[in-house]
Parts: sequence; C-alpha cells; structure tokens
Amino acid sequence: MSKLYTSIIPFAVAATLGVCVTHPAHAQSFPGKAVRIIVGFEPGGSTDIIARSLGKPLSEIWGQQVVIENRPGAGSQIGLLATAKAPPDGYTLGIAPASFSSNPTLYAGTIPYDAIADFVPITLINTTPLVLVTNADSQVRAIGDLIAAAKVAPGKLNYGTAGGPNQLAGELLNVMAGIKIQHIIYKGNAPTLTDLMGGRLDMVIVGTTAVMPLITAGKLRPLAVTSRHRSGGLPQVPSVEESGLAGFESLAWNGLVAPAKTARSIILKINADAIKAINTPEMQQRLKADGSESGGNTPEQFASFIKEEMVKWGKIIKIADIKP
Repeated sequence: MSKLYTSIIPFAVAATLGVCVTHPAHAQSFPGKAVRIIVGFEPGGSTDIIARSLGKPLSEIWGQQVVIENRPGAGSQIGLLATAKAPPDGYTLGIAPASFSSNPTLYAGTIPYDAIADFVPITLINTTPLVLVTNADSQVRAIGDLIAAAKVAPGKLNYGTAGGPNQLAGELLNVMAGIKIQHIIYKGNAPTLTDLMGGRLDMVIVGTTAVMPLITAGKLRPLAVTSRHRSGGLPQVPSVEESGLAGFESLAWNGLVAPAKTARSIILKINADAIKAINTPEMQQRLKADGSESGGNTPEQFASFIKEEMVKWGKIIKIADIKP
C-alpha cells in the first residue's frame, strides 16, 4: 500500500465524518440571527394573527427576533413564491394556508411555483372549522331542511362566501348531497353577513371567529360546523357529518413551510421548536379563542396531509367547474 493511499484514507474518513456531523452542529446553533415568516395576506387577518401568535413564543425559544413579513395577493401566491425563492437556510419560512392545496388545480398552468417540489413542509399549525349560518328568521333550521329545500328547487337557494376554503366547503356540500345551491362570491366576509341579515342570501359559510358574536346575539342561526366532530367554540352545533353526510370535512388551516433543499437537520430543529411554541399556554389560548385545534405534527405527516388535501379539493374543483 502506497504512502499516498494510506494518507488519503484517514483524510477521507475524517471528511466523511465531517459531513455527517456538520448539519447537526449547524442545527444546534440555529438560529444565529433573526428569522422571517412570510404571510401571503394583509396584516390583521386570521392567517396573519396565527403567524404572529406563533412568532412570539418562537422568538422566546430561539432568543432571536421573528419578523412577520406580509406579502399579500393572488390568494397567497405572492407570499409563497417569495418563500420558495428564498435561500434554503432556515432563515426564511412561509405560512401555507388551506388554499395551498387547492391553488394548484384552481390556477392550473399559471401558478408560479410547484407546491410539492419547491417547499419542505415543517408542521401543521392549526385547523379551524367553518360554520354554515342562516338568518335567525329563516325557516331552515338544520342541514336536513336545507338539503330538502334545495332538492325541491335546484339552483333557487344561494350561499355567499369570500371564496377559498369557504367556497370549496359549499361545493363539497353540493356534491355530497346531490344538490345545487348557487354560490355568490364576495370580496370579504363582512358584506356576506350584511346581505345574509338583510335577506339577500339564504346561507353563508364562514370561519367560526367571524360570526361568533352574531350567533351569541341571536342574529344568525348556525346549522352545522364543517369539522368531523363538534367545535369547542360551538359545542351546541352539530357537524355536517353528524347531520347525515358521512365523511364530510372541510377545514381552514395554516402550516409552516420552508424553501426546498433546506437541510433536514434544520427542518427537524424548526419542527421541534414550532411544536413547543404551539403548545405554550398563550398559543393554546389564542387557538381556543378562534375555535381552532392545534397542529404540531411531523414534517412527514404534514406532507401527507397536504397531498391528501390536494387530491380531495382537486376533484371537487373539477366536478364543480370552479374558476378563479
């Protein structure tokens, strides 16, 4: 054996070991500076509130500032594109909302990123049920009444939403119940509720937080929530599944993602710390106030969840022929 060969072996072994330990060592020192979380919506919305609520305990865990950066537009696509193009070093993360799973079908051919290839899922942060509400004076008092009325007069009844997961929940109801309730899209939740109370809409599908005060005041009647089981925020209201449509589920959700090629060790570090942040009393209180359930799963579980949501909503968008 030559002296050159014997000198190369220890060097090669050391180099190999160096590769093995570099990432964990890097993860242990992460983060060494401020981390930004990009939100694809305006400040003050539900996703922005969730991001800021998560950022506070993360900042305390890391001993570094967590900056929430709002890049609204195109159904969160602008913010997600900025996340995908950021350096894969863990210092730029993004919030993936429920539309992350429906946009690839809804905007097929025009979406500026690949929802699977351009991101690494980190963890699901929260899930929030929607609620189907009618005017307090409506003759419709339960999902069964709504379905019966819709079958008698297809297309006569209507429902309003601000689009996104709320609209998809309505179309899922149409498909699963074999009915046709006409969708009317609005620019926000507030005008839908105004028109509902004014008698210009038969039903609105919206997040529980937006209507809790109106339900409590007796101005709106909740028919059902869209989670598989009853919501902690509205325990007296049955789920759509409980009301007779087995398997019905439609949730708003938010998750944490990183640019593709971010080191596995960094992803695992952020995952572990994000789960700690989600489980802090302050974050749990925030989620409870919104009627949300906490996430906190593994990167693999979150990736599977995203893929399942993509398949589910891709089918509904095509069946209902939903356009952007």
